[in-house]
Amino acid sequence: MLFGWSRLLGFVGLVVLFISFYAPGSSTANAAARRQQASDDHEGELKDFGKFLDDHPGIVPDLKKDHSLIADPDYLAEHPELKEFLESHPGFQEAVSAKFKDQHCDKAAATIFDQVSPAVVFIYATSINPYQVADRVEHFVGSGFIFDAAGLILTNSHVAFGRQSLVVTLDNGASVPAQLVGADPIFDIAVLRIPKPAAIALPSAELGDSDRVRVGDEALAIGNPLGLDQTLTRGTVSAINRILPPTFLAFQEPLIQIDTPINPGNSGGPLLNQCGEVVGIATAMIPNAQNIGFAIPINLAKAVIPSLLTQGHVIRPWLGFHGQFIDSALQEVLRAPLSVGFLIEVVEPGSPAEQAKLRGGGLELSIAGRDFLIGGDIITRLNGTSLTSPEKVVEALQAAEVGALVRMTVFREGKYFDVKYTLPERPLLPGDIPDQGVVAPLAGKEMNRTSQCCAPSVPRLMPPKNSGLIAPR
Repeated sequence: MLFGWSRLLGFVGLVVLFISFYAPGSSTANAAARRQQASDDHEGELKDFGKFLDDHPGIVPDLKKDHSLIADPDYLAEHPELKEFLESHPGFQEAVSAKFKDQHCDKAAATIFDQVSPAVVFIYATSINPYQVADRVEHFVGSGFIFDAAGLILTNSHVAFGRQSLVVTLDNGASVPAQLVGADPIFDIAVLRIPKPAAIALPSAELGDSDRVRVGDEALAIGNPLGLDQTLTRGTVSAINRILPPTFLAFQEPLIQIDTPINPGNSGGPLLNQCGEVVGIATAMIPNAQNIGFAIPINLAKAVIPSLLTQGHVIRPWLGFHGQFIDSALQEVLRAPLSVGFLIEVVEPGSPAEQAKLRGGGLELSIAGRDFLIGGDIITRLNGTSLTSPEKVVEALQAAEVGALVRMTVFREGKYFDVKYTLPERPLLPGDIPDQGVVAPLAGKEMNRTSQCCAPSVPRLMPPKNSGLIAPR
């Protein structure tokens, strides 16, 4: 029977490997160990499945004809022995079912719109600046979506954070006040809460798995561009793991790049796959380009939602510096006494790094389109990890925790010395919400809500406050 089911088993094996190698957090050493353990577990499950097929040869022709039967409830009801095997190997069943779902989800855009749009909301925010005499009051509009029928909404931090009032308009036209539960300006994610209606159940969008997003996948967005409510646009995924903007914490937020048309007002709206699942949150666009937009992976949002619900913010350790990895090539170009490691370019005022007397750079250089601030300390080793590559830097930084002692070896002016200090919780810093940068935010400013019953009037759109090239992070 080996030849009869070997191709089928090979297909299932590829599915398992796919799930293992692209698991979240795979950049850390612990994740690597978990991947190896998962690979060993899946190899054992594959052997078990092969033995099962040997014992039940009648199932083989059916699965060879249609692999998706392994996730079909009716077929499993007719073959309780297969159902029993899958229930005893839950991780195996989930991985295979997910891959089948990827292959067979091809809902029409109209069907997806009907499915998800009732959960998409219009957000109207008011901000009052007490330090200005003129133009103290500003109005913003954006999008969001209900992800929990209890009244929880996901949107962007730059739509909701720091606003004096938030009003959410539902798909049925009802407007209700919203409360900001938690926000993270760095990842640009916020959770709102609205009162749960007594008479009706709130619709909610299903959260998908952004780790399964591939370049070339169809991507649909629903939102309120320029105040035009419940607008559907479609396009494709242009790139994944796009690191924008190039900031110290950007490596933790690999964005999804899309050519799906998004505009001011789309901020916080869902990015959908062909199953109608939310795989991203629209966050930014490059204004002078043709349909280059970015979405926050939904798995990142799922990871921070618990912190936003319980603490109201994301808890991070405060190292107190930022910079970039440098290798021996820079030393060869400059012919200067440098070392391979993490170059400290800026030390944040009041930080533990400043108290430890670490130094930032002062000489600005641009080499082959890459900008440096030279002259600062170079960290060559952090908590036992030699910083010999960008991956090692990420590994060491992601392992840092609040309250832990950080130990580092530092190179300065041709000499090495050790530094150590305890990591406090990182506060919200002024640079977390910059005035401008390289990507325009999508929240529109001072736009009129279009009528629910009449032909929409042309919305009034004033130039957004952040009219440069970086969304507030």
